[in-house]
This record gives sequence, C-alpha cells and structure tokens, in this order.
Amino acid sequence: MALKLSELNERARFSGLGTRLAVIQYILLAAFGVLAVRLYLLQVVDHKDYLRQAENNRIRTIPIPAPRGAILDREGRLIVDNRPSLSIILNREELRERGRNAIEVVDEMITEHVQLDRDAVLARLEDMKSQPLYYPIMIEENAKPEDVAWVRAHRWEFPELDILEQPQRRYPYGSALAHVIGYVGEINRGQLKRPEYAGYRPGDLIGKAGVEAVYDRLIRGQEGWKRVVVDSTGREISELERVDPVPGDDIRLTIDLDLQLVAESELNDRRGAIVALDPRSGEVLVMVSHPSFDPNLFSQRITTPEGKSEYRALVTDPERPMYNRVIQGVYPTGSTWKILIAAAGLEEGIITPGHSAILCGGGIKVGRFVRCMKNHGSPDIHAAIVHSCDGYFYRLGLKLGIDNMNKWVKRMGMGQKTGIDLPGERRGMIPSRELKAKLNPRDPRWKDFDTVLASIGQGSVVVTPIQLARAIAGVGSGGVFHTPHVFLRTERGAGKRVDYGDDKAVKIDFHPRTLETVQRGMWGVVNEGGTGGGARVEGFDVAGKTGTAQVVGLAKAKGHLKDHAWFVSFAPQGSPEIAAAILVENAGFGGTHSAPIARAVYEIYRAKHFPEGHRAAPRAHLVSAEAPAPETEPAAARPTSRTDGAGAAPAEVFAKGHP
Repeated sequence: MALKLSELNERARFSGLGTRLAVIQYILLAAFGVLAVRLYLLQVVDHKDYLRQAENNRIRTIPIPAPRGAILDREGRLIVDNRPSLSIILNREELRERGRNAIEVVDEMITEHVQLDRDAVLARLEDMKSQPLYYPIMIEENAKPEDVAWVRAHRWEFPELDILEQPQRRYPYGSALAHVIGYVGEINRGQLKRPEYAGYRPGDLIGKAGVEAVYDRLIRGQEGWKRVVVDSTGREISELERVDPVPGDDIRLTIDLDLQLVAESELNDRRGAIVALDPRSGEVLVMVSHPSFDPNLFSQRITTPEGKSEYRALVTDPERPMYNRVIQGVYPTGSTWKILIAAAGLEEGIITPGHSAILCGGGIKVGRFVRCMKNHGSPDIHAAIVHSCDGYFYRLGLKLGIDNMNKWVKRMGMGQKTGIDLPGERRGMIPSRELKAKLNPRDPRWKDFDTVLASIGQGSVVVTPIQLARAIAGVGSGGVFHTPHVFLRTERGAGKRVDYGDDKAVKIDFHPRTLETVQRGMWGVVNEGGTGGGARVEGFDVAGKTGTAQVVGLAKAKGHLKDHAWFVSFAPQGSPEIAAAILVENAGFGGTHSAPIARAVYEIYRAKHFPEGHRAAPRAHLVSAEAPAPETEPAAARPTSRTDGAGAAPAEVFAKGHP
C-alpha cells in the first residue's frame, strides 16, 4: 500500500511539471508568432516608410548659397564684392526628428547669452513653413565669434544647429556711391507675392535699392546644394553628391571712380547732388547725393539691437540720407533755366542772333516790381546769358508766352522722368496754365507775374538734377538727348554678355544758329568774365551756366532757407564729352559754391583724357544781323502770355532775381 501511494505521488509530481512545460511552450510559441508578424510588418508592409526615415536620419541635403556678382566701375575697378562670413542655421529636418520645438531651441540659446532676435527668427520659421524641410532657418547671419564657438561646443546637445559659411556683400567705399549701388536685404512677404520675384524664397537676400535691385536677376546667381552623410549629432561625415552654385554675373557700371571720388570729396559734408553724363551716350560718369549712408549696414540682416538702432536713425534722420537727390530731389532751377528759355526764344523766332537786344531796366513791374541784380541796359542774348540778366529773360519770357515755354521745356525733358535705370525717379513740375489752376484754385488764372517767375526757373518750376543734366547735355551735343544710365554691361557670366540697350534718344532739330548762340553764351559764362568763372580750366573749354534758386523770400533766407546753388555745364565746347549738373542746397550763389566743384571734376577728366590739353576748334562769331532768320512764324504774329498784368503771389515765391 505504501508503495502504491509513493508511485501515485511521483506520478502527480511529474504530471504537474508537464503541464507547466506545455504552458511555457505555448507562451513561447505565441511570442515568436508576434515577433514574426512584427518583423513582417517592419520588413515587408512598412519597408518603404522605414527605409525613407532611415535615409533621412543619415543623409542631409544642404543648400549652398551663390555669391553675388561683383560690381565694377567703367575701367574695371572693383567697387562691390563679397567676403566670407559664418552664420548659425537651424536644421528643420533634425528639429522634426528629435521632436523639438524651434522656440525652445531659440530660448535656450538666448538664455546662454547668444545674441538673437527672437521675433525675427520666429517670423522666418513661419515664412518657411511652405518650403521643403531641407532649407534651414537663418538664426544669426555674420555670427559673432563667441556665438559660433558656443554652437560648436554644444553640438551634442543641439545637433539641429549648424554653422554655414556663405558670402556676404562688402562695400569697400562705404557711403560713396551708395545711392547708385544701393544695398541688399532680406526679401519680405509683400515682395514674395509679386510676379517679378517668382522663384525667390523666404529668407533670400535680394537687392533692395539702386543697381543691386534693378539688376538683381543678373547679379544674384543660382544656388547649389550637396547631399551629405551625418552622424547622430548632425555632424557631416561624408559627401555623397554635389551641385556647385553658379555665381552671379559681374557687372560693369558707367561710373568713373576717379571722377566720383573727387566729386564726393568736393561736396564734402554739404547737402546736395552732383551728376555728370557723357552727352554722346547718356552714360552716367558721376552720381553723388549727400548726405549718404553706408550700405554695409544692410549687407547682413539687421537683427542686433545696435543694427536696429542704426537703421532707425537712418530712416528718421531729417536730412534724409537714403534719399537720392539726383533723381528724387525736385528743386527750382534758378537761372540755369535761362538756357532752355533762350533756345526756345531763338527757335520761335522771337529773337535772332543778330536782333536780340532786350531792355533789362533793372527789373520789371507786373503788378509788383520784380528786380534784376542790377540794370544791365539793353543786352543782347549773348551778354544776357554771360551776365545772367534777369530783366532780359523776364521780357523774353513774356514775349515767348507760357504755352510756348511749356512746349519747349517739355520737349527738352523737363517735368518728365528721364528713364534712368535706377528706382524711385520723380517727375518734378513745369509751369502751365493747368498746373496753376490745380495748385491754386482760389486764383487759377495765369498771369504775367507767373510768366516772369517761370522765365527764370522760379515759381512752379521744380525739376530733378538728372533732368537738368540731360537737357544741358542735349543742348551742348547738338540736340540729341540720350537716356541716362549707370549699367554698361555684364563682365562675366554663364550666359551671353548683356549690354545696355534701352537708350530712347530724342533728337530735336535745333537750327544751327540756336545751338551756336546758346553754346557760345555758356562758354562766355565761364571764360568771358561771366558768373561761372570759378569753373574755368586751362586747356579745357568749359561752357556753363550758374543758377541761384530762391527757396523763400529775402527776409527769411537763413540756414535751411537760404538759396540753392546751381551750376550746369559741358566740356569741351564744340565736341563735349562730359556734361554736369551740380546743386549745393541752401548755400547761396551758384558761381561761388557749385562752379568750383565742376572745375575739380573737369580737371581730373582733362588729366585723364586730354593730358596735353584740349585744342578748341575755332568758334564762329554770332550770326550777323543780315543773316536770314530761322524759318519760323514771325515774332510779331506770336501771342504772348499777357493777361491782366495784375495779381500777387505769396512771399515764398517772390523772385529775387540774381543769377
């Protein structure tokens, strides 16, 4: 019995163990089944998704910025180029894979004393949402050495951060040429919506003003990229593929750097504008606008407190340093206008070279007495130009009439955009009956007093220096008025060379005696004891005209209300190669302040192009009284602008009447 009980116990023990082993076997079988299903899902069903994720984890596509093309002067001298700089970028692919938030990263960097503009970075992140993830976010451009060192030292904690080497715009001449060249800046949301910026992306640096803006498509080049293998910290291990960027085209400008720098120096810290053209082509040799600004400020994104403060100071400065006075400033012309009125009077037959004497009288009474600087007697047109006789031109203007005056100055480009290849050009205004009615609805009728003011470049005459330079260049070169331009050609590029080809030259068939009379008068202004003797250059026939444009009445003419000083000119007389308009704001007499600047520019030009001096062609004498008049309607048959001779004008447009 005992044996049987022992056997039973032994059998029961072995039976319990077998059950447990069976359970374990089933559990293991089930586990392997689950693993098999999971492996099937991973390796077969979801193979492509996980393969793509694995590739993204180890391969990065990194954009390579294209360097902008250099900008050269007409002789090939460098005036804008690039320099290498280091920037901190945020890799959005790495950020997503790590499940991190860009705001957290930026805030941690700021906490570690990295100088970032938090709002600007977040705005860029928002703008980049529509772009492929491989395009990084610019965190800090031209980063400080200590910020670069911080990123490199914290690569393990912040693998989504990286250092990118890229070209940065460099303007070695600082504020000189700033209004011609312009500057670069980050594209904004409004620009991204415009058709001319198709293909641009948020964060791109583009030309914002001047040549940089107008010729941005030529200068900017084409971005490249590379595919690289990175480790778990985002560090680059090897390069798989690369497409090098295509640099932008170098472009050559019409600017002569020698002339530009001497003009900058001569104007110094005075407010004003200087422009010089080649009358034969419209090429701009000099363009100076003071005060100016340093475009290097804009060559990096303005994100630091110091940069923002500098920018605010520029845009709020009452002297308006970012305002290009050559093409945007509108000013009364003063007596420089007399050249256009003289040409109009000669073309209309109101005066002829042999019959051109008109009374000066020390001024004229048209409701009130408007004076001349002195009584010149009864000068002819030559003497009236040489000595800038206001009384002569008051009466010539009345004989010419406002309608003829408006017609001729408009033909010579006044009150119209010249078409120069720079943004922001203004039209100005020229006097007309319609303009007065619009500006002065309480006294809309045109009067003799208005004509008298208009005849010497006052009243409602306000034009840009570039307009006046183009007009004088046209008169000096025989009646051909070219389109001013600063672009000459592309110097190097992936495609075909591009030359300037937008010259819409206007030809006015002036009678030869008109041109001879006006040009000889301008020569006398400089060389016969006239008001422009300060521009005289030995061995170089300079012809010019001074102008002193009144800003307000005599009693108020102080400081910023003093007269503007003008001098317009061309040289050499007979075959001009350079023409200039120079304006010094609120300085006084044009012959005193502006003519000497012209002389400094012309001396450099003569030294470069006429080292042995210019041999002037013999100048013919004025056409004699017996010579036939131009084939035009007789002066007696032409209406004048006389109406009632009455009427007053506010003090701020009262004609002072000096040259």
